[in-house]
Amino acid sequence: MSAKKRTMTSEFLHVISAEHISGYMLKLTFSNGDVRLFDFSKLYNKGIFVKLQNPEYFRNFTLDGWTVDWNNEIGFAPEYLHEHGIPTV
Repeated sequence: MSAKKRTMTSEFLHVISAEHISGYMLKLTFSNGDVRLFDFSKLYNKGIFVKLQNPEYFRNFTLDGWTVDWNNEIGFAPEYLHEHGIPTV
């Protein structure tokens, strides 16, 4: 009996690029090719997210390999950003 090789080809959704558009809006490109605009001003008055009210802090985001990240303190699940972002063409 020969052994079968099994591989898993599931890819997790992640943010591959992010661009500051204006104010608290980022243009996000996802690993599946979708592009979304996400307005973070809807969230920045809750909990730790109040730090995002500082424009300099907000513009100082990075990508951590999965999503947008602020100083290893604030991050959002890519699925959330994708689901609640505004699709672009």
